[in-house]
Amino acid sequence: MASSITEPKLEKKEEEENPTGDDEDTGAQVAPIVNLQPVSVSTGEENEHVLLDLKSKLYRFDKEGGQWKERGVGTVKLLKHKETGKVRLVMRQSKTLKICANHLVLPTMSIQEHAGNEKSCVWHAADFADGEVKEETFCIRFASIENCKTFKEKVEEIAESQQTKSEESEEAGAAATKLIEKLSVESKDKTDKPEDKEAPSPTEEKEDKKEENAADEKN
Repeated sequence: MASSITEPKLEKKEEEENPTGDDEDTGAQVAPIVNLQPVSVSTGEENEHVLLDLKSKLYRFDKEGGQWKERGVGTVKLLKHKETGKVRLVMRQSKTLKICANHLVLPTMSIQEHAGNEKSCVWHAADFADGEVKEETFCIRFASIENCKTFKEKVEEIAESQQTKSEESEEAGAAATKLIEKLSVESKDKTDKPEDKEAPSPTEEKEDKKEENAADEKN
């Protein structure tokens, strides 16, 4: 009986000390078939500063069908260019990173709360998400009323600041135009003004009189 009890334990111990070949590490190194090099991907946002970044769902209004169609679920951003100061609205789908919306926030942009839904906003813009400019009506929905309010207020703030910059630029342009016109008129006056002749010197006057007297004597 004792031998029959101890044999399985010995066999188990031998199995632990000598595992099967499937679990053994041979130390062989397998080289990859293809060496993949890291590739840097440009998003076009490298020269822009993020003003706002919120998760949302975007819809666009289908004029032909007369209904709202889902554009995508992802993150909407307000990006300000570091050099020009222009601000654009960009939204990408979460999984595919496909662009859902891409347009400038202009002074003429008007954003309103969607009727009957405090978590949604509606606006109209000339969008470039599909590679060509299209007039689109968008509706965006957020997870909370606070996020919707933050988005709406930020867009309105940017549109107002762009309006101020536009007016200042127009005033500066008008002032520059007036200055150029003034300089042109002054330059023309100087060109058209007759040159003053120098008065003859006393010596020249005496010589002229002598010549006149000599001419009279001859006559």
